[in-house]
Amino acid sequence: MSLLLEVENLEKSYGGVHAVRGVTFSLEAGTLLALIGPNGAGKSTCFNMLNGQIRPDAGTIRIDGRDIRGLPPRAVWRLGVGRTFQITATFPSMTVRENVQVALLSFHGLIRRVFGFAGTACRDEAEGLLDLVGLTSQAGRPCGELAYGDLKRLELAVALANQPRLLLMDEPTAGMAPKERVELMRLTAEIAREKGIGVLFTEHDMDVVFEHADAVMVLNRGQLIARGTPLEVRRDPQVRAIYLGEGLLYDARHREGSAA
Repeated sequence: MSLLLEVENLEKSYGGVHAVRGVTFSLEAGTLLALIGPNGAGKSTCFNMLNGQIRPDAGTIRIDGRDIRGLPPRAVWRLGVGRTFQITATFPSMTVRENVQVALLSFHGLIRRVFGFAGTACRDEAEGLLDLVGLTSQAGRPCGELAYGDLKRLELAVALANQPRLLLMDEPTAGMAPKERVELMRLTAEIAREKGIGVLFTEHDMDVVFEHADAVMVLNRGQLIARGTPLEVRRDPQVRAIYLGEGLLYDARHREGSAA
């Protein structure tokens, strides 16, 4: 697997508050890397620096060897960085297919055709993405009628419209039922490995993290305190003390023993 994302000594402060301090990590194509930590740990700030919403005070961010620090969000998006958000953002009155078409029109530089377009622009490409996420049967429905789990799948299809090499997913399973969480992350992992997309995601559901991530990073007070496989991170004493809690770890070990 090739090295896709390289982050070195990333720094961001607000006044005297160090939101992100000396963060260094890398991500290979086709792998899922979870970034976890308590509220206020700096996860959102880190994400917003990676996609250009916030300019770092120091450090480098390289995608396929190119330093993207300081580029605006649209330029970063053009380089193949997609993003999903904790709260879905779609056009409720448009159909499911049209929501994906809008994203594709923007990617292909045809956004002026959004208003009044006949419904054929990028239609085949949109339907291909809907098929990829399992929403073909919902293509003609108004987006506002979708169940929440299907909205999350639609958001994933929209995020794939710019043919991303890197996908940033902020709380991708927030608000979903347990079964839907498993299905969405399994689908994401399958797509990432098939297309060689690197996925960096934040998540509060530790079951999702430990089941689907290839590696886990733990951020606390702006600093990375641990990185490793899910099992290594779960066993890390500092992580247990700061973030996960002994009760959750006991439950996780109990599930492992039952599965064995």
